[in-house]
Amino acid sequence: MAGSVDETRGTLSAQLLKGQKALVTGANSGIGLATAVALGRAGADVVVNYVVGADEAEKVVAQIKEFGVRSYAHQADVSDEDQVVAMVARMVEEFGTIDIMVANAGLQRDAPVTEMTHAQWKKVIDVNLTGQFLCAREAAKEFVRRGVVKEVSRSAGKIICMSSVHQIVPWSGHVNYASSKGGVGMLMQTLAQELAPKGIRVNAVAPGAIRTPINKDAWSTPEAEADLLRLIPYRRVGDPDDIANAVVAVASDLLDYVVGATLYVDGGMTLFPGFATGG
Repeated sequence: MAGSVDETRGTLSAQLLKGQKALVTGANSGIGLATAVALGRAGADVVVNYVVGADEAEKVVAQIKEFGVRSYAHQADVSDEDQVVAMVARMVEEFGTIDIMVANAGLQRDAPVTEMTHAQWKKVIDVNLTGQFLCAREAAKEFVRRGVVKEVSRSAGKIICMSSVHQIVPWSGHVNYASSKGGVGMLMQTLAQELAPKGIRVNAVAPGAIRTPINKDAWSTPEAEADLLRLIPYRRVGDPDDIANAVVAVASDLLDYVVGATLYVDGGMTLFPGFATGG
């Protein structure tokens, strides 16, 4: 049934995005991998972007193709303007257009502020914030050129920025990362305001604690997980599919009237759990 949920897998399995073309950055591991696969399961053709890890990217491509859709891997550093331009141009050449841009690629370079180098600051801002701007800009150009194709989607295109609970939650020892995600929030809202009159929907998905390689130290032992769960009212650490399902929903016409919103997928982490007993 269209729009249904596969109860055995807990994933959106229907052809919600049939015929659409999606690009996911940072798609060969973690949240990006799960998102790329979920988009393919939902009927989209998918470009799997990666910067390192070609073998892993090709495995993701093979998994996506099992759903009867097209996919290929493309190596590009999202912080490099020329590489982003070339990546989207190739997608338009191979798939004809782009309908969904998921700007997911991100990284951390953690240090106390007194020890953080300019290189650590710049690397995180360049990838996490500038990279999202470049990807959104190139996708928006194609959306504006093509316009709405009603047989495909009610919108001219969808840009989904991968943010974080640290869009609004300060994080000591991670000033570069938190600043990049705070910037993503305003980037998304400003793009949404500017592009909505052109029929383009821009939104953000903001994960909380998710079981991915980037934060393995926070959940890989029973002691670490117990400590982490104190910050999550729902009392479980999220899985990449929790984020992937949210992205599919936001990209689909089911949420066509959602514009300029951040969907926090965090088990309640942004509910200030420290105040649950009155502070």
